[in-house]
Amino acid sequence: MSETGTTYLLVDGENIDATLGSSILGGRPTPEQRPRWERVLSFAQQTWDQPVKALFFLNASNGSLPMSFVQALTAIGFVPIPLSGESYEKVVDIGIKRTLDAISDRDGDVLLASHDGDFAPEVAQLVDAGRRVGLLAFREFTSQSLAGLTARGLQTFDLETDVSAFNVQLPRLRIIPLEEFDPLRYL
Repeated sequence: MSETGTTYLLVDGENIDATLGSSILGGRPTPEQRPRWERVLSFAQQTWDQPVKALFFLNASNGSLPMSFVQALTAIGFVPIPLSGESYEKVVDIGIKRTLDAISDRDGDVLLASHDGDFAPEVAQLVDAGRRVGLLAFREFTSQSLAGLTARGLQTFDLETDVSAFNVQLPRLRIIPLEEFDPLRYL
C-alpha cells in the first residue's frame, strides 16, 4: 500500500462511452446500458482497500456541460473535470496525461478507466516506479500499448466482468477464459 493510502481513479469518460457505443453496441448507449459509476467507485475503493480520489474527465470544449450527469457524478463522490481547448486538441487526453505526470510526483496508486494507448508512456512510468496501477476497460478493446504493460505489472480489470459496472449484459464478442465460461448464457 502507498504511504498516503490513496487510489487515484481517473476516468476517460469520452473513451469509455465511445468504445461502449461504437465498438460494443453499434450505437448510442441507452441509460440502462451505461456504466453505473457508483459501482466503479466502489470497486476502486475495494481493490486496494484504501480511500479513493475519483476524477471524471469531460470534454467541455463546446461550452456546455451535461449538468444532470455532472450533478450525479458529484453526488456519488466523483470530482468532474470539465476541460476545454482548441478543436484540434485532445483535451481529455491532455488533462489525464498531466494528471498522471502529477501523480508520479506524489504517493498513491492509480486506476485508469480508458482503452487509449496515448496514456501508455505515463502508465509505464508509474508501473516501472513500482506503483500499483490498474486499467478499467473492456479487455478486447484495450490498446496494445497498454495491454503490453501487463507483463511489467499493470493490472487489468474488465468493466463488465470484474467491476460489474452494468445492469445489463452487454452484447460482447470476446475470448472467454474457460474458468469464466457459463454455458447457460448461451442456452
